[in-house]
Amino acid sequence: MSAEYATFGLAPAMRAGGVLAGGGYQVHRDFMDFIVDGRPLLFQLSDLDAVSPLASDVPPAIFTAQVRTLLLDAAAPLEGGRCVIYGCPECEDIQCGAVTAVIERDGDDIVWRDFAWQTDGRADLERNGYQGIGPFRFRGVEYRAELQQLLPDPDDKESAGQRRRRVLLIGARVAVLARLAATLRTIGIGAEITHDAAGVPADELRTYGAVAFGRAVGEQERAAVRTAFERAGAEVAYVNGLAPIIPLLVAQIEHALDRAPSQLRRLTRLTAADGVAGVEVTSACRVQLVAYRLDRLHRTHTRELFDGMLEPGEHRIPLDGQAVKGQSFLVARTMGSVLVAPMIH
Repeated sequence: MSAEYATFGLAPAMRAGGVLAGGGYQVHRDFMDFIVDGRPLLFQLSDLDAVSPLASDVPPAIFTAQVRTLLLDAAAPLEGGRCVIYGCPECEDIQCGAVTAVIERDGDDIVWRDFAWQTDGRADLERNGYQGIGPFRFRGVEYRAELQQLLPDPDDKESAGQRRRRVLLIGARVAVLARLAATLRTIGIGAEITHDAAGVPADELRTYGAVAFGRAVGEQERAAVRTAFERAGAEVAYVNGLAPIIPLLVAQIEHALDRAPSQLRRLTRLTAADGVAGVEVTSACRVQLVAYRLDRLHRTHTRELFDGMLEPGEHRIPLDGQAVKGQSFLVARTMGSVLVAPMIH
């Protein structure tokens, strides 16, 4: 086993929810990802749609139990001292498949080894082991210090691991806002509608992660909302809705809610101009491109234009001209993030 040390850290991450091109829904999940030697461990699993056990929407008692398991203060849940490192984002059932590993003490150190894909109580390393991932040896003091920050603070009713995402929707088209709010709630994001944030209590304003403005909201109204949040000491992301297209607005809001540090994001750039998409990714991953277009009668047309693996770097992807003519918008999605860009002609 390697005696070299790896660094261990934690960083906010998310599995972006949304309305898929086929009409289905993908649930939004916020979680803490494992940062090994400065990079998310999940990035080494290029096409894996999964979240760590440290998800914000699990009950506090279960979240705390997951942390204590990783700290080795509680018994490993799987045979052979194995713990779930990443699991299904929809149901978290191991029968859907999970990445597991042995976590053990070695003197003062903590070692993660024998990574495998597991769908039942026993891992088969010969058939389903991850070659080239680990073992990782962490300094015990640093490892424990990172995880202990996630344990509940008696003076903080919402610990760092348990804060949920909520969005405030402001606009003139009530029907669109109602559909958007219903869709956001379906994928696991709280959403409320208002015309004026001035009368909202400061404690409530601080529960929001983003504010989304409709296109008809004037600059004076937007400024008043920003002032209300500033007075409440609430840091939020502001979203300017591009068009009354629900999947597009959901994608914009998902991007706004992404709290991962920019250097730890997988999908870092999207441009759309003259029928060509510019996409930049930091690690090998599956990327999907979907175009949304409004015709002259304001009807929405949806078209999936690309779905494939991209290697790290910048890519230029030609697009179907018919799908992106006129007033159109492009959504790029990976397993962990989403970006939106209007098509420039």
